[in-house]
Amino acid sequence: MREDVPIEEVVASEGERTVAFLLSLRAQGVRDLTVLRAMERVPRERFAPSRFADLARQDVSVPLPCGQTMTAPHTVAALLTALEMQPSARVLEVGTGSGYVSALLAAMGGEVVSLERYRTLALAAHERVSGNGYGQSVDLRHADGFQPDRTLGRFDRILVNGVAHAVPEALLMRLSPGGRLVGALRVEGVARRVVVTKAADGSFDHAMGPVVRLPPLAPGLARAL
Repeated sequence: MREDVPIEEVVASEGERTVAFLLSLRAQGVRDLTVLRAMERVPRERFAPSRFADLARQDVSVPLPCGQTMTAPHTVAALLTALEMQPSARVLEVGTGSGYVSALLAAMGGEVVSLERYRTLALAAHERVSGNGYGQSVDLRHADGFQPDRTLGRFDRILVNGVAHAVPEALLMRLSPGGRLVGALRVEGVARRVVVTKAADGSFDHAMGPVVRLPPLAPGLARAL
């Protein structure tokens, strides 16, 4: 920040950028107030690599280490809207990435367990999440998101931040009755959003949604990174 710029102008500029960011999301159909409020409270630029911070308020994906990306904001908002979050819900997140979505889930009132297969990303995300005040609401682990530890128990919501060829059975087993899983499946070469709900009798309903742009997910822990 330049020393000759009044702090009032800096604050106003930040506020204007935030308003423009939220208006751009609304223009793309994001209407869920809980999602919009969370995206207002959690500054995306604090989770983006510093060299890409100027892109954080734009509706674009941002490169991360380990060949991963931060998903574009409107896609994140669509996934969170489909998740239909409830206050104090236990949430399992697969694919922590930068930790931005973890913080959004916490800002929406979730008690979050987030699993990341890349140790490099997990450590950096932990620092960002804790540094932005959400450390107590997010249990961030370096772990295989396709095989969550059974001791974690069951979850009201599961968010899978990427594309798979099938919903892992191990994730379905971690879903509580009445719970909801949101992710993406590759169908005939195209990634489409999927919402899986679990009925009280233990049966599952799979509902395919629109095409989404999400990175592919892989099982297991990364060996080198």
